[in-house]
Amino acid sequence: MAEAAAPTGLLADVVRFSWVDGPGNRYAVFLQGCNLDCLACHNPHTMPLRTPKARVVTVEEIVEDVARLAHFLSGVTVSGGEATLQAPFVAALFTALRDDPRTARLTRFVDSNGCATNAVWDLLLPVTDGVMLDLKSLDVTTHLELTGSTNDQVLASLDRLVREDRLAEVRLLVVPGHNDQEHLLRRTGLYLADHAPGVPVKVIGFRPHGVRAAARDIPAPTEEERAAYGRWVADEVGAALVTVV
Repeated sequence: MAEAAAPTGLLADVVRFSWVDGPGNRYAVFLQGCNLDCLACHNPHTMPLRTPKARVVTVEEIVEDVARLAHFLSGVTVSGGEATLQAPFVAALFTALRDDPRTARLTRFVDSNGCATNAVWDLLLPVTDGVMLDLKSLDVTTHLELTGSTNDQVLASLDRLVREDRLAEVRLLVVPGHNDQEHLLRRTGLYLADHAPGVPVKVIGFRPHGVRAAARDIPAPTEEERAAYGRWVADEVGAALVTVV
């Protein structure tokens, strides 16, 4: 029987040295396509499932590029778009990175919106060191308003990642006029303290730079407002776990 062909990935871009896509200096892979329709998306060009600007890549192509730079890297992060939409490619890539002596020491992270099934996590978690999970809103109505989808699957993913000790960070993008209310952020902090104790939380103030047209008139929060967002969450989960950017 012929051996099955290795999966390929549809690539939007790579950033070969990134300090914002996980711990340390990381090689960040941005895959094309997303399963949410986020109002405040900062990578709107990665949202369509198909675009002439995306290109097909092989596992070997990415591994070779990572290996060439491995001496300068802490790890590899696959983002998007939504990385889990191309789970077979990500699993094959992470397996190859783990098994190649040149890249075996590098940590392998996924940046995800959490809209993934258990079958997807079954495939990814054995070769994944950590997942950075975006929680757009704990309130289901607000989540639907911001993303076009409910948050049921996101919260289920959060619980699974905690159980399997793979939740590296929860990311809260705070969008003025949508999910910036004190009562909601405090409730989110309480939820995370209960469901994901000890997990770092990054509170991210919305910035309009690079967003889709529908969000360009949303004002960026002031430094004082961002500090308040962080304080409201930190009061519930503990200040040592919260970073505000």
